[in-house]
Amino acid sequence: MATIEIGKDDFKDIVSKEGIVILHWWAVWCGPCHSFVPVFEQASEQYPDIRFGKIDIEKEPELADAFAVRSLPTVMALRDGLMLFERAGEPSAAELEELIRQVRALDMDEVRQRVVELRTQQ
Repeated sequence: MATIEIGKDDFKDIVSKEGIVILHWWAVWCGPCHSFVPVFEQASEQYPDIRFGKIDIEKEPELADAFAVRSLPTVMALRDGLMLFERAGEPSAAELEELIRQVRALDMDEVRQRVVELRTQQ
């Protein structure tokens, strides 16, 4: 599956669905963002069951502000609508594969239960 451009109009629909979403926050002027693109594109071809989305912070400043994206590139992983991982910087192909492996290995029933417990403690 090729990567998809995500904007504020389709963001919620894409990330709230069941399954894994990997987001690449980037900008045209960001050199490391451009060098990460081939790694990101290759992963999108290697893992067709995962949605890989690119968000241009220049076109989508409201989304970038809502997620407090301050450094580029930033990579986020969501599963079943829950944010599980966020990292600023350019991950290697091996690091991206390890992230995907770990996100897939999670027991989402346990994660959801933990989220409920944390919310009731607040």
